[in-house]
Amino acid sequence: MNKFTKITASIGPKCEDAETLRRMFLAGVNVCRINFSHDTGDVQGEKIDLIRRTARAAGVQVAVLVDLQGPKHRIGNFATEDKYPLKIGQTFTFDNDPTPGDSTRVQLPHDDVMKSLNVGDRILLNDGKIEMRVTGVETGKIIATVVRGDEIWSRRGFNLPDTDVATSVLTPKDKNDLEYAITKNPDWVAISFVQRPEDVAEVRDFITARTSHPIKIIAKIERPNAVDRIAEIASVADGIMIARGDLAVEVPFETVPAISRHIIRTCRTLNRPVIMATQMLGTMVNSEFPTRAEISDVANAAYLRADSTMTSEETTIGINPVGVIETMAKIVTYADYDAIANSYDWSRIENVPENDWSRSVASMAYLNRASAIVVFACDTVATTQISCRKPDIPIIAVCREDVIANQLCLSRGVCPICDEALFGQRDAFNAARGFGITSGHLVIVDGDKISLRTLD
Repeated sequence: MNKFTKITASIGPKCEDAETLRRMFLAGVNVCRINFSHDTGDVQGEKIDLIRRTARAAGVQVAVLVDLQGPKHRIGNFATEDKYPLKIGQTFTFDNDPTPGDSTRVQLPHDDVMKSLNVGDRILLNDGKIEMRVTGVETGKIIATVVRGDEIWSRRGFNLPDTDVATSVLTPKDKNDLEYAITKNPDWVAISFVQRPEDVAEVRDFITARTSHPIKIIAKIERPNAVDRIAEIASVADGIMIARGDLAVEVPFETVPAISRHIIRTCRTLNRPVIMATQMLGTMVNSEFPTRAEISDVANAAYLRADSTMTSEETTIGINPVGVIETMAKIVTYADYDAIANSYDWSRIENVPENDWSRSVASMAYLNRASAIVVFACDTVATTQISCRKPDIPIIAVCREDVIANQLCLSRGVCPICDEALFGQRDAFNAARGFGITSGHLVIVDGDKISLRTLD
């Protein structure tokens, strides 16, 4: 195995053909993200089918992650498509009147938002370039003062960093998309704009009422109230995505790195894989080379032991999606092995009794200088727990079900394989050889049994 840190790639127009996908898989993609903000139904279903066929043909294990759009809020229309001037300190009104807006007011077509806003709450529009603060709340009307920004125009998105919006995490569009996605048996579903643990429970109930397929749930952290409740949310989700785009709008941008570190620590303690997302190699949308800052950003995710980095526009609309994956793989591979050679002890952050068993497995491997840990995986639990101890050797997960192998594609350092013969025979030696490991000790985990054997 060349790298420990996994790569999640967003799939879009520039990489929707079998040959490009094949080359991306061989370059290092472990998880394919299907963004349901763009396209729905059969269009997305065809992408999922193509990913499955291409992965099988390439002989690689690749997971499918369906990413739901979530409750995206926008203001209404203005009288023209022109930009309307604003002045700092002026009063601006949001109301439920569909009449086109002007420099003093506009429709806010979301009753749940109108009912949730309170005096003092901030309203951030156009990715935070416009800031207003609520000074009055009336029936069907929100009165605000302009704090920052000099122009406004139609259909701008907005963020509410101080407001707990009383709304379902699943919009009608999300429910339709999820109904369809469930028929394609995705490995993971990502929920956007999670605010509370109950949001995860709502989606899990929706899924389990419609299928017995063991779909896992990723909670995207992009709101301050989700950061405040990260331990509760991670406890009920199966994984976490640090969605730094909207998060950096809703919290002071200088706090995003510290928040990311805190989330990774929490996920390690709770045995949850975590994805670092947003603009990791953003300039490669139009360039063959990343900036020095982007190289450091990707490497830092690997140094922090995030399970996966992620691409967005770089692979969906970029000029060279395969080159993006090759670049990201080079960066995380070097960082992974540098972190092994120059390690930093993170053990204190996960030193809780619930992790004693998995820590003992990792310690056994370390003290015996094992070449690999081999887990016979009936589910994802044991392998994920061992992965969250971040051992610096491969974890080979021998699975008897394809979905388990796919879901383990996200976890750092895990080499999943679906092989009923190897699983049934508990053949750890040939499983290791299949990943190029031909000598040394193996720590073998089979249910409650842990053993040490020498590969010869």
